[in-house]
Amino acid sequence: MIEIIIYEYLKENLSVPAYIQKPKDVPENFVFFEKTGSMNYNHITTTTMAFQSYGKSRAEAAMLNEELKEVVNNMVELKEISAVKLNSDYEFTDLDTKRYRYQAVFDITSY
Repeated sequence: MIEIIIYEYLKENLSVPAYIQKPKDVPENFVFFEKTGSMNYNHITTTTMAFQSYGKSRAEAAMLNEELKEVVNNMVELKEISAVKLNSDYEFTDLDTKRYRYQAVFDITSY
């Protein structure tokens, strides 16, 4: 399951906690990610993942987004992942909670 592979990698390589499911009590800076879609062709799966970087300021969220993009790009070192492509990233402040965040969307190809 690609989510578990990504979660374990982020847990070891990010400077902040990463979550697959948002807990009730979250720190000021963290990353939340979720699968938004996938396709499979010839036993090769490409999954679209959305990563949300939260910070106590817009600047901290932006810096965390940059760190996250570097870490996710480095996931190609894993044997299960053959390609990582940034689809887009943008400022995405959470209007419900009034928390600063950025979102980076990646297409991740795995075996």
